[in-house]
Amino acid sequence: MANSDINVKYVAELARLELPAEQFAAIEKDLSSIVDYIAELNEVDVTGVEPTAHAAALSNVWREDEAVESGLRDAMLANAPDLVNGCLVKVSKVLPGEESN
Repeated sequence: MANSDINVKYVAELARLELPAEQFAAIEKDLSSIVDYIAELNEVDVTGVEPTAHAAALSNVWREDEAVESGLRDAMLANAPDLVNGCLVKVSKVLPGEESN
């Protein structure tokens, strides 16, 4: 079932492709083959088949959100070059005009 009504030039324009005219016949044959295969797939009986987005069954793994003490605060602050009030990391001036506190 050859589908000869495919306008390769129009399809190439839609896809913003520059194709040489001598390739139009080969591309039209390939596109017709693809359209014929899709038509063949449309004839398959899929009654009772669940729609899927992926071949492998995927599921999220959830855990309860629990607040826990990490104990890493002091170790992280020990790496800071300078602290403000013992609990905030002091950074150097980034933008001109900023005053250092």
